[in-house]
Amino acid sequence: MPSTRDASPPAVESRPAKPRRHPEFDEFYAAHVRSITAQIYAYTGNLTEAEDLVAEAFCRALARWKQLSAYENPGGWVRRVAWNLATSQFRRRGVVQRFLRRHREEPVEGPGPDRIDLAQALARLSDTHRRAVILRYMAQMTSGEIAELEGVPESTVRSWLSRGKAALAGHLRIEDEEQ
Repeated sequence: MPSTRDASPPAVESRPAKPRRHPEFDEFYAAHVRSITAQIYAYTGNLTEAEDLVAEAFCRALARWKQLSAYENPGGWVRRVAWNLATSQFRRRGVVQRFLRRHREEPVEGPGPDRIDLAQALARLSDTHRRAVILRYMAQMTSGEIAELEGVPESTVRSWLSRGKAALAGHLRIEDEEQ
């Protein structure tokens, strides 16, 4: 006896689904598509965009055609939908443009030789000395604030600063003006 797994499923005749036809919608579409597209094109300034918006509006109209066909002016409904879609698109574009303006990178001039020398000299310091010097002279923190942040006595911070400044002076070959 043959296995049921070997049996092929019964052939099912497949027919393409017939699109629902609305001859009165086709006539309505033909009568209004050009004028509405021209109006939306005048509003958007972009023919491709206008055609897309009007097509979307007509698709929405077709989905509601039973209800819309009873309206006194279904063309006005389609025009309003297309207009609203265009307005929404303008608003979205405005949001995107404002976002991009706020977040665009401004061209910045590269660092000068003094800045490069300082960065290289800082990189040669130990982590603790570098952090202390940066917090003190760039972040404008006091020795007490640095001590609290680092969890060490203030005298330790003063020692780090003294050693860090001396090392920087040696790397940069400058005189310590604060002593």
